[in-house]
Amino acid sequence: MEAFGKLTSMLLNALETREPTADLLDSFVDNWKSVTNYYIETTDDSRPVGQTDIPWRLRQMLDILVYEEKQQAVEDMGPCLEYLLQHKLLETLSTLAKAQYPPGMLQQVLIFFWKLLSQMQKPLLQLVNVYRPVQKLIRLCGLPGSLTQKEEAQFLFAVCSAVRKDLEVLGYVLEPPDQQLRTPASNQNPAPPLLPQLAESNPVPPAARRSSPVFPENGLIWALMKLTSSQRASVRLKARQSLLLLSGLPGGPSAELLSADTQLAELLAGRLQELHALLPADTLDAAALQSWPHTPWSADDKSECADDLRSFFMWLDFLDQLTSEAPQVLAVKVARCFHRAWLLSSLHPQLIHTCEQVVLGSTAVLCAVVRLLTSSSLLDQLVHFLLKTPPLMPLLLQRCDHISDQISMTSLCLVEELLQKPHRDILDALVLSFLQSRSYLSAGQEDRAVDGSESGEDSQDLEDDPFFSDTLSDPQLLPPPLPDSCSAPPPSPPAGLGSTADIVNSFLCLVPVQVRSSQLLQEGGYESYVHDAHTWVTQCQTLSLSWDWPQALPCPSGEEAHFFEGPLLKVLFDRLGRILEQPYELNLQLTAVLSRLAAYGHPLLHEYLLDPYIPLSPCSRSLFSVLIRVMGEMMQRIQQIPDLPDRLLNTRRDLLGMSHNNGQEHLTLLKGIIVLEEFCKELAAIAFVKLPVEKDLPASPGCGSDRPQVETSTDTP
Repeated sequence: MEAFGKLTSMLLNALETREPTADLLDSFVDNWKSVTNYYIETTDDSRPVGQTDIPWRLRQMLDILVYEEKQQAVEDMGPCLEYLLQHKLLETLSTLAKAQYPPGMLQQVLIFFWKLLSQMQKPLLQLVNVYRPVQKLIRLCGLPGSLTQKEEAQFLFAVCSAVRKDLEVLGYVLEPPDQQLRTPASNQNPAPPLLPQLAESNPVPPAARRSSPVFPENGLIWALMKLTSSQRASVRLKARQSLLLLSGLPGGPSAELLSADTQLAELLAGRLQELHALLPADTLDAAALQSWPHTPWSADDKSECADDLRSFFMWLDFLDQLTSEAPQVLAVKVARCFHRAWLLSSLHPQLIHTCEQVVLGSTAVLCAVVRLLTSSSLLDQLVHFLLKTPPLMPLLLQRCDHISDQISMTSLCLVEELLQKPHRDILDALVLSFLQSRSYLSAGQEDRAVDGSESGEDSQDLEDDPFFSDTLSDPQLLPPPLPDSCSAPPPSPPAGLGSTADIVNSFLCLVPVQVRSSQLLQEGGYESYVHDAHTWVTQCQTLSLSWDWPQALPCPSGEEAHFFEGPLLKVLFDRLGRILEQPYELNLQLTAVLSRLAAYGHPLLHEYLLDPYIPLSPCSRSLFSVLIRVMGEMMQRIQQIPDLPDRLLNTRRDLLGMSHNNGQEHLTLLKGIIVLEEFCKELAAIAFVKLPVEKDLPASPGCGSDRPQVETSTDTP
């Protein structure tokens, strides 16, 4: 190959010293005649093309065409290119490629076309004597058992790149089945020297560009889709790059053509359906799927034969990027096919299956898909599928309280992932629509006034308590600590019920002092959660910026109505009520979902989840009231546990990996108590971040010295 390259350079250098036009044309014609003479003189039909001089001759012709173009203006056409077009050399080459004569000719022709389209600067695909042979070659790509997939992928990529530069040729290369191309009589005459004139003399009828909604199964898109299933990773990657080039064409006629008159969307979604069908739904690892990492489609070149699960998520990532970059009309069409072909036809039957293993695997796949999707078009269809496919969403929410802890964990994980997606309908349908009437409030208690004198007395009685002044020490997030001498009342009005101090204290004081264990390991109080809470609240604010949420609470309906918190909050509260008897990992997932809901800034969510002082109507419950009931049950159950502080300390050490003593009794209860303590601190931190902070943050009445203290405190009683 190096010898051929050197010989080519020598030939071009020699040509530069001679009369350029005449000598280039003579050399070009001589090389072409050498190719045709082979077919006249040869008698050995089985001789491979690699053993002939045809590949070298084709390279010489290509080099001459490229060199000739560089010597002329862009709008001019050189004599060599004129000769190639007038004598239909490309047509002849495509015929020889189809005949595979001599053996391997298809590969050489694909290389010639690929380099011609990629190296020539002129928009050649507008010319009938170029795009017709290109169409023939496209029909030879993607066939079963092909040995030229690499060259096919490179050729098709060059075609898509040419379309990207000249959108008018898209209709030519797609080739509708009833396309009737009329070759003007002027094509039989010598072509004029200027490229624009030649293009005008070889027009494609406008009706032929968009004449049928069904394209042949051996066209450009079909061939590219076949190559995306190749065993060679480099071929798959190049085919996907070509599809991205096509789908990323600017909006307008091109996007309409791809959306309405091709099966691109159906084929893309169908490929996802095929890959999903290869997954064994009854043996999938749900835990691995819940933490499945982002699998970029461009990483496909690193493995020749990816496993089925990795292939599925790589194609999902490809669809995600394609619909993110495609024009709206095409992205919506692909997303609808994604809904119809995969969500409804493949995933839905598995989600409503009676086999628990199938339900677990399919829910885990759905959870991973929700987490990984970023395309707004695909997310719209996914949310539509979940919320408006009866009875899917109620069934998924019921499974958050399933008899199988694994299914419950996976279902809760799915809810948490949904709550982190930028789609307003999720919260509206699952939570806010049930809280809108505010019928959880007792009648006549919607507007609660606080007696300022009483709250003032409470705050003054407790202002010497050093809990907040000692623990809230971060000047970036928290107010400055109280001064040593604070006998004088603060200059600002005292905080009343519902203030930041009261709400924070209410959650902190829920946990009785005898079951608190964090201070036994010198762990921080709720301030250790403030940084994470700030991150969660900021994320939720960013997601909801465009949702036009009200800043104030709506007026209560005023009607006597039975309050129902909705299926999501019901199952979460039911689960929270059994936190002392559930597995540790399940409790962590449960509290993560509740914390995520509490971090959102909607007034209804804040009132219902973070306001301990709302007067509840009969048979209604709030997050705080559920926690109170759990604490009451806990106080009864701990009476049966001797040496409770030591057991809690050992359990906390086990959870932190500081020891391995899992054989003690009441382990589930002890872990539940620890989760409760941390959950209350987490809620206190979220309330602190969301609410305005008073200059002097008073303590909560009734807690006194029962609160955990910080080791660095100098005022600890």
